[in-house]
Amino acid sequence: MWPFYLMALVAIIATIRVVTNANPVHALLSLIVSLLAVAGIFLTIGAPFAAALEVIVYAGAIMVLFVFVVMMLNLGQHTVDQERKWMTSETWAYPALLSFLLGLSLVWMLSPEYTTRGVMLGTEMVGPKAVGQALFTHYLLLVEVAAMLLLAALVAAFHLGKREPAAEEEERE
Repeated sequence: MWPFYLMALVAIIATIRVVTNANPVHALLSLIVSLLAVAGIFLTIGAPFAAALEVIVYAGAIMVLFVFVVMMLNLGQHTVDQERKWMTSETWAYPALLSFLLGLSLVWMLSPEYTTRGVMLGTEMVGPKAVGQALFTHYLLLVEVAAMLLLAALVAAFHLGKREPAAEEEERE
C-alpha cells in the first residue's frame, strides 16, 4: 500500500513543480517524473498495460515533442549558453530525488514478497484487450476527438514556428 502513496506524493510534488517552474526545460523534467509516477500508480492498482502506455506514449512522446520544438525553433548558440547556465545541479536534484523514490518503490513492488502476497490494490488485471474494447466501443467518439485535437495542435505548432522567407534572408546577412 505504501508504494501507491509514495508514487502519489511524487506525482503531486512533480506536478506542482511543473506549474511553478518558469523555465520550460525544468518544467519538462518535472513533467516526465510526474508521468512516470502516474505509471507507477497504474502498476500498483493492477493495470500494467496502462502503465506501459503511460511511459511509452506520454513520457516518450513528450521528449520527442520537446526535441522537435527545439529543432523547429532553431534557437542558436545564445540559447545553448543560457541553457548551460540554467542546468545546475539544483535543477537536477529534485527530479533525481523523485525518480529515486519511484525506483525504490518499483523495486519493492517487483520483489517476490510483494507479488506473492497479492498486495495489488486492483481486484483484477486490466489487459490490452479490455482497453482496446473500451476505447473502440464506448469511447470511440472521445478517441476521434482527441486525434483531431492533436492534429490541430500539430498544424498550429507548424504555423507558429514557421519563419517567413524574407526573415530568413535578413538573418543570413
